[in-house]
Amino acid sequence: MNKAYYHLPGLFEFYEFYREFLKLYKEHREYFYDWCEIGSIYGSPAGCLWGGGRVELGFDSPDDVFAMLRDYGISARLTCSNSLVEEEHLRDKKCNDLCKKLVRYGQESELAVQNGVIVHSDLLLEYLRNHFPELYFVSSTTKVITHFEKLKEELEREEFQYVVPDFRLNKRIEDWKGLSQELKDKVEFLCNECCWFGCTDRAECYRDVSRKNLGLTGPDHICTSPGASEGYSFAKAMDNPGFISLEDIENVYLPVGFSNFKIEGRGLGSALVLEFILYYMTKPRYQIHVREALYLDNTLDLF
Repeated sequence: MNKAYYHLPGLFEFYEFYREFLKLYKEHREYFYDWCEIGSIYGSPAGCLWGGGRVELGFDSPDDVFAMLRDYGISARLTCSNSLVEEEHLRDKKCNDLCKKLVRYGQESELAVQNGVIVHSDLLLEYLRNHFPELYFVSSTTKVITHFEKLKEELEREEFQYVVPDFRLNKRIEDWKGLSQELKDKVEFLCNECCWFGCTDRAECYRDVSRKNLGLTGPDHICTSPGASEGYSFAKAMDNPGFISLEDIENVYLPVGFSNFKIEGRGLGSALVLEFILYYMTKPRYQIHVREALYLDNTLDLF
């Protein structure tokens, strides 16, 4: 069986959680499926101009954050998915300093870990490629590419090491099977999206978040999708037609050559992120061990 690589949310947002979880993950690898690994942890600190927004809380010490993943040999990804970046924003000192640190801590890793950036804007992508060629780049799902042929064109772009498709393409299995292995290796499926499958405003929702993150004025986007006011629910996500279950990963995607799976949840709280980890990575007999170890840790305040 191929190995599954999970890309987990909340690098800055849930730093305290990961500080304890990764220690447990290393010391008790037997608690977790041997056919999966942590491929990366992604996120951005509050106030990151190039970020896609949705970040209000989080640990704001990039040195500690990047050093933690360096020491565990895990790739750190900076989320820079703002779609409205202009030339003037490229000079932002905080964002440039973050990328410099991202490069430096990757180079310091004894395990030859490469760090990366999730990006939407082609303007920002070109800037990052020119100034930080040591990083790899991930095409963001915020592009909302819902046509398979256009998604294939995105996969064929040599700038990207990974591409995260819109979740509504997830179950196009026959189309996915037809890709070359080279392209399959670049696909990173978003597993646990809760957004309404029939939503037509997803791109505008992302633009609204990007606009606010840049401090630009404009009318607020109000989601009118069914159940939007209820917020995220993992149980509801499991009923989504685009949901990729643990069984799907084991029995459908891995056997035909796919290895990369993204778990969303930067704005959902560390307690829910723990549930994702329990569901996707933890052997059932050990789930209580992981849950108790983290919930009973006096240094953690899961929310």
